[in-house]
Amino acid sequence: MTQPSDPRRRRALFRSWHRGMRETDLLMGRFADAEIGGLSEADLADYEALLEAQDRDILGWLTGEAEIPSHYDTPVLRKLRQFHTHAGPIHI
Repeated sequence: MTQPSDPRRRRALFRSWHRGMRETDLLMGRFADAEIGGLSEADLADYEALLEAQDRDILGWLTGEAEIPSHYDTPVLRKLRQFHTHAGPIHI
């Protein structure tokens, strides 16, 4: 993906790839590369809130090992989980 022109989306993209845990970097970064430009303003706000969560929590939510708190159970998190399903090709 090319760099988005919107500073808010650029910041979210950068933060997606620089989380701290490599596993979460890959999950969040690949999603952001593919989807950040198409997120609505509401979805972008939810994604920014998700970026504030701890890596271990996000990893648990995405793998299904932990229950998702209601304030994080948003359409954008469901979209992120769907993006990483392995029913089809793995997004590289």
